[in-house]
Amino acid sequence: MTAIPMADGLILGAILFSLGLAGLLLRRNLLFILVSIEIMLNGAGVAFVAAGSRWGQPDGEVLFLFILAAAAAEVSVGLALLLRYFHRRQTLDAESMSETRG
Repeated sequence: MTAIPMADGLILGAILFSLGLAGLLLRRNLLFILVSIEIMLNGAGVAFVAAGSRWGQPDGEVLFLFILAAAAAEVSVGLALLLRYFHRRQTLDAESMSETRG
């Protein structure tokens, strides 16, 4: 089995993180913002796995499991809040959320 060079793994992680950051800054739909945060977390996880595999340590995989657990919790709470907000306002536009007072 051939090993993937660490630079390639880190570049892939940086590309994923950059795509997530661009989606976070450019999108106005709250669901797309939530997906962009997921992509950013996966990019960070790929970088941890690539760095851990470089030195033959399982630390990268362990950190990736923690990232996945945090991402799953974030998505479940985020989707519940989005559903509640959508039923109340009938929109998922981030601009309309800034007008919400309570």
